[in-house]
Amino acid sequence: MQAAIALLLLLLTSCSAHAQSMPAEFIDAATVVDGLVIDMRYFGADNFVGKRIDGYEAPRCLLTRPAATALAAAQRDLARRGLGLKVYDCYRPARAVAQFARWARDVADVARKPDYYPDVDKRDLFRLGYIAERSGHSRGSTVDITLVRRAGGGSDPVMGTRFDYFSPKSWPADNSVGKAAQRSRALLAAAMTRVGFQPYDQEWWHFTLRNEPFPASYFDFPVR
Repeated sequence: MQAAIALLLLLLTSCSAHAQSMPAEFIDAATVVDGLVIDMRYFGADNFVGKRIDGYEAPRCLLTRPAATALAAAQRDLARRGLGLKVYDCYRPARAVAQFARWARDVADVARKPDYYPDVDKRDLFRLGYIAERSGHSRGSTVDITLVRRAGGGSDPVMGTRFDYFSPKSWPADNSVGKAAQRSRALLAAAMTRVGFQPYDQEWWHFTLRNEPFPASYFDFPVR
């Protein structure tokens, strides 16, 4: 009897989490950021896990309205230089973060190690801060982003490493990646900080809105 009750509670909890709907304060950033390039890496298999991640049911960049509005301002600023923004990740469901944690604990799964963490022992991913039990992305005002050249403007700026590369080479202040990448990182950071985003000192692509509307809330509605 007790086992049946426990199972029922588990099912109810699971259904409740998966039934969570997107709050009215969230919007699709592409509807307000003119020309935003969408490359949602966790919707497909081109990521450090090597498969689509839980909760990503569509390649959409969902953000709180203030974050999306600030992103639009950064896009307008960069457009004057012939540049634009490409997003790799925006709002991230809590269930996706939980999948990352499970993957990190499975030390036998190193299929993407050569591409994403060649110099790091997978057992150290938590200790070194590359994987965490919670992510600011789940609050809806954090973006993973890079620079692109606008149509007809030539090749995209070099950034020094790929997105989600687990290495000190991904730190914005790293100077081993070359002058061109350092300039590109500085340009991206300047554009984002001018409109209210805070950079992260271990990932050149990661920015969080300073005055985010949900600083203590971690959402789990799916991206759809």
